[in-house]
Amino acid sequence: MTILLFGVTKDIVGSPSLSIPTTSITGKSIPKTVKELRVFLGNAYPELNKLSSLAIAVNNNYAHDDNEINSYDEIALIPPVSGG
Repeated sequence: MTILLFGVTKDIVGSPSLSIPTTSITGKSIPKTVKELRVFLGNAYPELNKLSSLAIAVNNNYAHDDNEINSYDEIALIPPVSGG
């Protein structure tokens, strides 16, 4: 599963994308919903939990926590946006 990163999320992870295995080698659960992905990423990158908001898009649409995700989905982390 590949996740596209933008803005501060890219800075936190240190890369413009992140690859998550779609099968468990360690016996840990693989994220199957947006909420599970959010928790997985927060555990792997605790700085993500400090963001005031973090939207997740699946296939170019903002996703809710209960939306299911699959290995072939296009997933993107959308950090808080400021402007003026």
